[in-house]
Amino acid sequence: MLAGFTSVMTCTPAHAQICAADRNGNGDASDAGETAMCEAMAGGGVQCPIERTACVADAAGAWACPLGLQFACAAPAPGATPTCSPHICTAADAPGGGIEHEPIVDDPGTPADGPVDAAGNCTGTIEIFSGRAVRCRTAGLSTTFSNCCKDKGKIIRDGNGSALASAGATVAVARGVFTGMKAAYTAFQAGATATQAASTGARALVIGIDPTSLAISVAINLMVEVLLQGCDQQDMEVGMLKGSGMCHEVGEYCTSKILGLCVQKARGQCCFNTKLGRIIQEQGRPQLKSFAGLGWGTPKQPFCRGFTAEEFQALDFSRMDLSDYYTEIQARAQGQIQLDMKDRIDAYTRTMGR
Repeated sequence: MLAGFTSVMTCTPAHAQICAADRNGNGDASDAGETAMCEAMAGGGVQCPIERTACVADAAGAWACPLGLQFACAAPAPGATPTCSPHICTAADAPGGGIEHEPIVDDPGTPADGPVDAAGNCTGTIEIFSGRAVRCRTAGLSTTFSNCCKDKGKIIRDGNGSALASAGATVAVARGVFTGMKAAYTAFQAGATATQAASTGARALVIGIDPTSLAISVAINLMVEVLLQGCDQQDMEVGMLKGSGMCHEVGEYCTSKILGLCVQKARGQCCFNTKLGRIIQEQGRPQLKSFAGLGWGTPKQPFCRGFTAEEFQALDFSRMDLSDYYTEIQARAQGQIQLDMKDRIDAYTRTMGR
């Protein structure tokens, strides 16, 4: 299952030359085939392989680029026919000219324990159904053209106020999966077999996590998939929360550019600790003047604060459609009943010695 780990977690070498081109005319260079490592040429220098063209000899025997005289001809190897490219190479780490990265959107959310007075009364602002501003990256240069925003399926079960009582607990579960993923990768690199590495990752994954809050088998499949792609920890966390119905997508923005061309995009999200929280936020905000004009913020800076006590009291729940959540509760309750029945039958069988 873990075969191929040796090919992951690669990065652009320091001082490497790269190039980018908007080949399909959509205004960015974030699609496969639109970025490349520049290649060394005979006699020194580098050339972009994107849309590279063979040079032609003029009447005097001099080589000229058919794309334009402004593009230099260079031979890829001694004695080879010179080629030219219309695209510029730049050092990946060149100040002001290499890859420009936007800071990662990573909002810790409202602290669960705010300031209190001597009597134990909360002196801070209480927020109900607050969320976190995060992002996941779509297919692009930094993700080895893998879509890290892809719906991973339902992994984290909605706590309904018990298994996952706070956003902090939800984040702990998501980060627990990442811990398991790293443990599996480390074991594999140390010489463990695929089965041994998977077992190591699974043990690390469940430590400190309520197993009823997590679809462990799906989570293990996710952590293997993430390792084989260029997704980072926040991509994985958002993939889990988004697939579990706990995120509201705000929009897409550019996170990395080369020479002004976007080579990596991301989708800003507001993620909540429960699916119910996300539904009430989506249907409650339009009812309140305090959110008018603010909406969900911008993709780069999602606005994910919770409701104040006064705002929450002003919500008209009769105008909200919670059927999506009711269906999930009903399905979970039916499954739980079957599980309880099996546990009781098993216990009875053990007691009777059968």
